[in-house]
Formats: sequence, C-alpha cells, structure tokens
Amino acid sequence: MCGIAGIFSSAGALQRTPTLKLLGTMADAIKHRGPDAEGFYFDEHLGFAHRRLSIIDLAGGAQPMQTPDGNLWITFNGEVFNFIELRAQLIAKGHAFVSQSDTEVILHLYREYGLEFPNYINGQFAIGLWDKREKTLVLARDRVGICPLYYYSDETSFSFASEIKALKPAIPKKLEIDSQSLDAIFTGWTCVPPATIFKNVFQLKPGCLLVINHLGITEKNYWDVKFPTSSEEYDQGSESILVEELREHLLNATKLRLRSDVPIGAYLSGGLDSSVLVAMMHTQTNARLRTFSLGFADSALDESFFQHYLVDFLGTQHSSIQVDYAQVANELVNTVWHTESPILRTAAAPMGILSKLVHSQGYKVVLTGEGADEVLGGYDIFKEAKVRQFWAKNPDSAFRPLLLKRLYPYMELPKGDAAVYLKKFFGLALDQPDLLWHSHLPRWQTTSKAKMFFSEDLNAELRERATNYETHIASIFPGEATSWHSFHRAQYLEIKTLMSGYLLSSQGDRMLARHSVEGRFPFLDHTLIEFANRLPPKIKMKAMQEKNILRKMAQTYLPPEISRRIKQPYRAPNVSANQESLSGGELSEYLSEAQLKQVGLFEAKKVNLLLKKARGDKPLNTAESQALTGILTTQILHKQFCR
Repeated sequence: MCGIAGIFSSAGALQRTPTLKLLGTMADAIKHRGPDAEGFYFDEHLGFAHRRLSIIDLAGGAQPMQTPDGNLWITFNGEVFNFIELRAQLIAKGHAFVSQSDTEVILHLYREYGLEFPNYINGQFAIGLWDKREKTLVLARDRVGICPLYYYSDETSFSFASEIKALKPAIPKKLEIDSQSLDAIFTGWTCVPPATIFKNVFQLKPGCLLVINHLGITEKNYWDVKFPTSSEEYDQGSESILVEELREHLLNATKLRLRSDVPIGAYLSGGLDSSVLVAMMHTQTNARLRTFSLGFADSALDESFFQHYLVDFLGTQHSSIQVDYAQVANELVNTVWHTESPILRTAAAPMGILSKLVHSQGYKVVLTGEGADEVLGGYDIFKEAKVRQFWAKNPDSAFRPLLLKRLYPYMELPKGDAAVYLKKFFGLALDQPDLLWHSHLPRWQTTSKAKMFFSEDLNAELRERATNYETHIASIFPGEATSWHSFHRAQYLEIKTLMSGYLLSSQGDRMLARHSVEGRFPFLDHTLIEFANRLPPKIKMKAMQEKNILRKMAQTYLPPEISRRIKQPYRAPNVSANQESLSGGELSEYLSEAQLKQVGLFEAKKVNLLLKKARGDKPLNTAESQALTGILTTQILHKQFCR
C-alpha cells in the first residue's frame, strides 16, 4: 500500500519549482500511506509524487520508476501478485529487467500490450503511467476497487491522488458538498461512481482505465462482474466437484497473496470467512501465524469466544484489543478525516484501532476475509431478497412474509399485527419483482428516513437537479442484467455499491492505510470471483443456508463449531448510543444549532429533537441511529474539507 499523486498539463505549461512544491504538499498529505520513502518526477507536461510502503523488493523498488530509455514512468499503489509469472513471460518475449519489483513488471506489460495491460494483472492497484513519447497519462484501478484513485480536471490541468486530501492542494476552488452524492449516501450508504461527496472531484471506477492527453479524457472499462444469462452458462459439476474447485481457487489466491518481503499477518474475526482463510494460511507456512482481532466491551457485539477458540485450534500467535463506546466516540473525528466521506455507522472506527495494533506489532501486511459474503452470498440481504421473491409469487399470502420473522428473530413486531408490519416494511414493489434493484429496496427505505432532516435549501437544490437515486443505480447495470437470476442482481448491486464504496474504502483501505498497513483479500481474486459467478444460486445458498459451498469446503479445515456457525454480521459500538459524547465536548458542538445553520445541510430544530432523544433513556432505532451518525459525520467532514 502506497500513496500516489500527479499533475498533468497537455499544454506543457508546468513550471519546475512551483510544481515540485505542490507535489511535495500533495505527498505530505498522504505520508501515512507510505512512510518508508518519497519520490518525485517532473517534466513540463507531468509531475508524479510517490509515498512508499516497502513490501516487495525493499532495496530496488523505489518510485516513481522509469524504463531504461526514460519513455515510460509510473507511480503505483498496490500489488501485482502474479508478477513472478508475468516477469518470466515478458523475459521470454525479450524484455530486460533491472529490478525484482512488481512495479517494473507493469511498465513492461504496458510496453508489450498497451492499454490491455490490466487484463494480465492479478492484483490490487491504482496506477499512474506516463507515456512520454505519446504525451499520454494513463490511470488504472483494480477490478473491484480495493485501491482508491481520485481525480480533478479543469481547463488548464488534470490532477489525481490516492486520497482527496492529497488532491485538495491542486484544486483552485474551495471544496463543496455535492447534494446528489449526499442524497445517495443517505439512501444507499455510498456515492454512485464516478461521483464523490465533493463537487467536481471524481473517483476512477473499479475495472476502468482513464486516458488523458491533448484530445481530452477517455474512460475505458476493461473488466466487470458478469453472471450467466441462461442455465446453460452455469457450471454443471456436482456439488462435491464445485467445492473442490472453490478450494483450489481460494488456495491459489491465498498463496499469491502470501508473496512478500516482509512478514504477513491476518485478521481473525471468529467468523467463517476469516477462520477458513487463516486455516488455509496455516497449511502454507511452517512459521507460527500472527493473527489480530477486535473484541467489544458490549457482549452483544463481541465475538472473542470464537476468536480464542480458533486461536487455540490453530496455535496462532494472537493479539487482540477490546473497544468500547467511548473509544469509538474519541476516534470519530480522525476516522472521518480518513474516510473522506460521511458514514452512517461508526463501524470504521474500531477497524482503525485494529490497524494501529497491527502497526504497533511491526506488521505491514494482513490478509482478511473481506469479499466472501458478496462473492459467495453470505449476507442477510440475500436471504431477505430470496424470501421476498418467493413472497412476490403470492403477494396475498399470510404465511410467506412470516419467513422473514425466522430470518430476523430479534425483530420486535407489534402483537397481532406481525404480517401487516412485515408487509409494510419488506413488501416494497412485490408487484415488480423484476426490478434490477428489488433486493435493496427495504434497506434504502430504512436509510432514506434520515433525509427527513435535510434542510429546505438542500431539498430545493435536490428538486432543481431532479435527483433520483434509482436512476443512478439503473445506470450501473449492464443491459444483460435483465437476464440474470434475481440472486445475482442482488450480488452485483452489493459488490458495485456497498462493497467497493464503503467496505473496501471507509472501513477497509482508509482504516488500514491510516496506520501504514496493507490489506490483502483472497476472496476478491478475480479468477475466484469469475468462478463463483458461474455457480448456480442454490449452490451458494441452500434453502436459507448462506455460503453453503464455502461451509462445505471449510469442513476440511475447521471444527464444526466454526464451519457450521450462523453468520454474525460485524457490528460495532455506535456513537449514537454514547450519551456522554453527545452531551458535551467536541462531538456535540458539531451538532449545535449554530454549526448546523452555518453548514446549512440539515434542519437544526429537527436534529435537536433527535439529539434530545439520543440523550434520553430509550435507545434510538436503526433508522434514527443511522441518521444521527450520518448528520454528525457530514458536519465533521464539512469542517475538515470545506472551510
């Protein structure tokens, strides 16, 4: 994990001294991403800045890096996990290398294959590549959006960076909150790429290239999540054969991600995904594994029992840290500085505390189980969508909606009116089961209640811009999605929105990079994803058994107490439940009437009523908690970036 930044002028108008000074400021803003080294490149058309976290070829991998003839330059964040194989293939084609770095492999891939070069990479990456002869800048981002990459463009220049805080010095205007993006976050938790929370600041979409030269800016999609459009396209093997194929894919993905010139650890939550991953890592090394985990003072959130059970089973060297509500509140302002986006729950904060623990123990790299739920169908939203599709076939059934009560046994329902309540909450668009986003409507309905706190000025701007979240969502689906199974539509939407926009970003990269740690995600190996996408839905979810195929595979590696364990979603202490932090001090000041009126995004009187309720004896419900967290983090973000 590194930090990259750059400036491009097609007119060749860059001046050395001010440009290098600006690049230095941009690099300083992301020093946390790469504390080991710093490097720059400059010519009249382009400047690169690089902050390095040394992991591969510690002595010879300095960046920016060039080809011997000086015609190609690169600044690169991430990893090319198959660089050894690619290097051998390129040498066979006549390419000569001067380092052992995966960075140099990218330069030669571009020289050999041009803009097709990302297709050959198995990895996670954000790349800035300068073709000096063609006077063309190429940006590339990995297939699922593990590594962030942002850009800004105006009439005179183009700039890019790993984080918006590094981009900000190159932007001549004050940053402003984008109303449509705020509306999107307060609906589906994330912006819809290429938008960000800030006006005129964009993110490169996962699986995309951006080509910038005197002709302008051209976007090219080189990869996307695809699913079968007919039954003939599914893998037809027996369940046992498919289980073995999954094992081979995951084992290969894990082996590739163990390549490193520094020690590697792993996150261990106690759930199925991280447990099977750690068990698989255990088979690939003779050294004692290093694992790290979070515990929570609130027993309703804590999974320490299962973490320690697996630590004893595998004999790992383990470190854990317990987090309480006060710690989350204390971390929130710094958390938002790194997420660079409003968040609707404070689950990112403990992940930052965990990466700090990893860093303190001298580790730079951890493997995690992130992505298994999206790729193999592990979330409750997939179960919920399956029930709702079943219900839609007989909307008047009194029995079918009650299946949701079995799915959410903790849900408090009105006595005698359970079916009525369930239909009101989950029965959205029962007459439109073919809607591409049908699966996510109940979630969006809950989250959207937060928009009742929008100010009249914000609502007026949204009306003027004719904001429609569903229209934005429709634009991300390919035309063939109408032929996909409903289960796969739900997976696609989860991967393209919440996973890439929140879990891999606010809760993932940002909390890892905050303390100079790189995360690697074997379940997000693109060959594993492509295999999983060819699996029939019934192989992923058997009746209501989530990740059925992974559970079958895990029996080889894990005790039944873990392999058969019902999924417990990662939940963390929420700041809305911490009355002390909301009753005085810095956080409450962000929600003061004066601050709310100054920012102008939320109705101060309504927010005050919500805050009063949060300070009372009765806990906020899910929608209220999300609203308060979203409002608070938006206020924090505005102060940090827009003043």
